[in-house]
Amino acid sequence: MRFRDRRDAGQRLAEALRDLELEARMGQVVVMGIPRGGVVVAYEIARALQAPLDVILAHKLGAPGNPELAIGAVAEDGTLWVDPLAVAELEVSPEYIEEEVRKQQEELRRQAVIFRGARPAIPVENRSVVVVDDGIATGATMRVSLRSLRNRGARRRIVAVPLAPPEMLPRVESEADMVVVLHTPLLFWAVGTFYEQFDQVSEEEVSALLKEALAWGKI
Repeated sequence: MRFRDRRDAGQRLAEALRDLELEARMGQVVVMGIPRGGVVVAYEIARALQAPLDVILAHKLGAPGNPELAIGAVAEDGTLWVDPLAVAELEVSPEYIEEEVRKQQEELRRQAVIFRGARPAIPVENRSVVVVDDGIATGATMRVSLRSLRNRGARRRIVAVPLAPPEMLPRVESEADMVVVLHTPLLFWAVGTFYEQFDQVSEEEVSALLKEALAWGKI
């Protein structure tokens, strides 16, 4: 299975989430995208459900000398997940982790201002929250996002992604109440290889989509 672009992926996911329509009409559903590409996918789901759209801000913690390798992740509210196996194998010091968390939280604060402006985060307490990304690779940011939502009082945490490697699903399912994945390829190289168009998404585009969604989302 391939997707034309992120909007196509979001529209297909929206069809798979039609059972949430009644709950959404009652104002009990929030759709949250993981920036930046996940917000484009989430926008289509939120529009179909007429549900409020927000970002859920989380960053992976990069390994020493290899920032692309995740040793954990931290969320905007300070929720932290650290992979004990990766930390032990790479002999990562507590001091390094502390500094990496500080750096990533600083970046998350910057993103919150850019994406939301003066708007507060949309309340999630006692609501079903659909967490969306354009695909799952390591799962670090998704896992910490789900833990963050649990800490914030979400009633249900629903993961919706176009694709993910099958070995990643049990890790995500252990943190979520429901997982919707359209494609679980056995051979998985990178998320972008399953899209015909997978351009970089700018911060300006994310901000614009969030503003557009204010027209229909009942906060």
